[in-house]
Amino acid sequence: MDAIDYRLIEAVQRGLPISSRPYAEIGAKVDLSEQEVIARLGKLKRLGLIKRFGVVVNHRKLGYQSNAMIVMNVPDALIDQLGGHISQFSFVSLCYQRPRQGERWPYNLYCMIHGKSRQRVLEQLAQLVEACGLGQFAMEVLFSRRCFKQRGALYKPTPAEDIATSHG
Repeated sequence: MDAIDYRLIEAVQRGLPISSRPYAEIGAKVDLSEQEVIARLGKLKRLGLIKRFGVVVNHRKLGYQSNAMIVMNVPDALIDQLGGHISQFSFVSLCYQRPRQGERWPYNLYCMIHGKSRQRVLEQLAQLVEACGLGQFAMEVLFSRRCFKQRGALYKPTPAEDIATSHG
């Protein structure tokens, strides 16, 4: 990586401009042509320095106000099978394994369901439990009350973002 790559990452870390030619706009900011921006970003991605470009969706603004993390205690031998099955449902936005934290927190499989109402989320959970045979396992449904953060990583925050991050 060189100084231009660092400037390029800084230019894209808050998202691409909404434009018919976003790479040309970024290029204008970092003194590169549109093709140079595309080539350098491609190189950074191939090198694994940029993992992916994606969209961070603010689901609450889209009306998805009921968001539940479902935590389950399933046998370790079934984690891959159940996690793979759970992750196939379109209403499950993520599914992952975490280590148990002793008897106080025995859960090792987590999945997130976003919904427009608690009732709808609970209906989808019931569908998941039935289809995946999860009824025999201990689980809790943790509805979120606040959204603390929804954005990609910032590698070079502005001084104001630095202060906000350091104070939570």
